[in-house]
Amino acid sequence: MNGWKRSGRGGKARLVATLEVQEATVLRGLIGEVRQMLAARTAEHPTDELGELTGMRTGPSTEPDDRVLARLLPDFSREDANLAAALRSLHEPALIEAKDAAATVVLETLPERGGRVELTGEQADAWLAALNDVRLALGTALDVSEDMPEDLPPDDPRSAHFGVYQWLTFVQDALVQTRMQLR
Repeated sequence: MNGWKRSGRGGKARLVATLEVQEATVLRGLIGEVRQMLAARTAEHPTDELGELTGMRTGPSTEPDDRVLARLLPDFSREDANLAAALRSLHEPALIEAKDAAATVVLETLPERGGRVELTGEQADAWLAALNDVRLALGTALDVSEDMPEDLPPDDPRSAHFGVYQWLTFVQDALVQTRMQLR
């Protein structure tokens, strides 16, 4: 991928990029893994009978045990544990649904075998959300920090995956820069 470009004018403007087969495969795989994690979190929470009667969905009130999932689904409040639990219970299902919807847009607009991707502004926003989730998940798994060097030693077990993280950062940054041109 060489980056994103703007194509067209006005309301017909699109964001365009071409992804290689390997890039599309990696992106599809990572998005699939994030979706599976989120789906497993949803499946852990039993159906609430009152929620079924009222139509009001609720989710778990506790933070996920898995640190990657906890990074994707952070607390809504850090000052008050009871408030954090209540807010999580009320809002986590919608948050997971929004993350899954963004991932679905990426999977629907990304050719399986790589190739040209052409996005509307709305689709680009979904891509940005999904790329952010993938970067958060991978960055947490790799213990990425601000003081981490740009290149890890070859014997560091994270080095191959860190290259993927850096590539995702490039894809996201290039998309942000090009997306700003459509506003």
